[in-house]
Amino acid sequence: MWQKQPVEKQVLQIVSLAGFAVCVAVAVWGWQTGVLTSQEKLQDLVSKWGPAGALLFTVFQAVQVVVPVLPGGLGCLVGVILFGPIWGFAYNYVGICLGSLMAFAVARSCGRPLLYLLFSEKTIEKYDAWTEKRDRFAKLFFWSIFLPIAPDDFLCYLAGTTSMTWRRYAAIIFLGKPFNIALYSMGLLALWKMLAPGF
Repeated sequence: MWQKQPVEKQVLQIVSLAGFAVCVAVAVWGWQTGVLTSQEKLQDLVSKWGPAGALLFTVFQAVQVVVPVLPGGLGCLVGVILFGPIWGFAYNYVGICLGSLMAFAVARSCGRPLLYLLFSEKTIEKYDAWTEKRDRFAKLFFWSIFLPIAPDDFLCYLAGTTSMTWRRYAAIIFLGKPFNIALYSMGLLALWKMLAPGF
């Protein structure tokens, strides 16, 4: 039987949908103007912003972890396309790590009720068993961050509701994210070049 969702969850869903709608609108605009069909035009557009372009992208990647609008892997791909493999990776890494720290901080402050506002009960129940033993959760969390095998954003929030220390969490994020981001970025870039060879 359908149950009415809390007002807070409805607001978060509206914000997420609004963000998605903005992304779609920007994508349509980019397609119509040729920005999304030409890598040169896209890079020229970003270069006009100067350092602010890189800063805005990094901030977007950070916010994207806290309030997911698009799959994180797409952001990694965009970073590499816009800024090249080295700087794209750097901006992705900084943004995603900052966002991961923010998600942990928010969850640490708000507690488990926040999980039920942001994520489905099915997702929470699936990974809740990981938290039963502290050392076990830390190991599973590390491998989930290191390899793209689980929902990173959710696990960052979940970690914030456990007894994991800030130091341990930060170490896992900073050490585990590089391979994950590089794998996403290079894998999606290779796929993108196959699907859009002229880009």
